[in-house]
Amino acid sequence: MATTSDIRNGLCIRYNNDIYKIIEFLHVKPGKGPAFVRTKLKSVTNGKVIDNTFPAGRKIDDVRVETHKFQFLYNDGEFYHFMNEEDYTQIRLLEAALDTPELMKEGEIVTIIINSEDNMPLSVDMPLSVILEVTFTEPGVKGNTATNATKPATVETGAIVNVPLFINEGDKIKIETAKGSYQERIKE
Repeated sequence: MATTSDIRNGLCIRYNNDIYKIIEFLHVKPGKGPAFVRTKLKSVTNGKVIDNTFPAGRKIDDVRVETHKFQFLYNDGEFYHFMNEEDYTQIRLLEAALDTPELMKEGEIVTIIINSEDNMPLSVDMPLSVILEVTFTEPGVKGNTATNATKPATVETGAIVNVPLFINEGDKIKIETAKGSYQERIKE
């Protein structure tokens, strides 16, 4: 058993007969009244995100997990297939278990969190950023870097990302996976 002082991003807990992963938390100590922890929890079974507040010092039921590196192989429409890099076993997951499946390309290395008790995969952690090639966008305007104006661009995985006006087709861009937003253009 853990307490609210052990709460951190990525911790998996049992709550309301389901397993949730903590995606955001904030310890709050108001001037008047007891301290509490405000959390944002994501269900690992259905992907639903809920907000919850725990009183400070409350016991929480944490889930023992293991992390393993897996390589993304392919998507067959319903399932996403992954291969363990250590023993080459394969698993398949529903799209709901993935945070940003539209940014994942074949061969990408991800971290899969597995419940140690029953060896069930709980969630997939993408790298902090991915580098993808722009396959379609309106022609870029050279030198237009001073404004924050953006335009939609389709990348090689099919995802649509807002990019600055100077980005052209064929450019490689770095995308932050947590927000799905453009970070920078990659020079080769």
